[in-house]
Amino acid sequence: MSAITTLFIAGAVLLAAEVFVPGAILGIFAAIALLAGVVLAFVDHGSAGGWIAIAAALGLAAFTLWFEFIILPKTALGRRLFLHAEIKGASQPALAERDTVLGRDGVADTVLAPSGYVVVAGKRYEAYSRSGLIAKGEALRVVELDNFRLIVQKN
Repeated sequence: MSAITTLFIAGAVLLAAEVFVPGAILGIFAAIALLAGVVLAFVDHGSAGGWIAIAAALGLAAFTLWFEFIILPKTALGRRLFLHAEIKGASQPALAERDTVLGRDGVADTVLAPSGYVVVAGKRYEAYSRSGLIAKGEALRVVELDNFRLIVQKN
């Protein structure tokens, strides 16, 4: 019985450590330890003991994950370990901006060879030049929007 308990405790500890250590190695070892405990319970205590061990292993795993993702973030240690900041931003003009940018004239903020930055309507955007090299300060026109940048050409 102590070998089953030891395997279950080792599985729970490894599962708990999986959250802090990158990669899935500890989670795999935790699953192996819990599975070994269940197999040992089937061998030592028969079918009834094995099914109780399966229920216990699933309950232990569920409790460990619940504790780590629900309770731990509310503790002082958890507040230091978990990320609470949120990054807001967009990689391209929003649909509302689309009409204010498309077809507008702008100026090259950096050299476009063929990619760089442009200023259109007072805002800075990443852009791609269809007409090749555009020097800094040259006038250009937005002709299209790509997934992540403006498509521009010389005026």
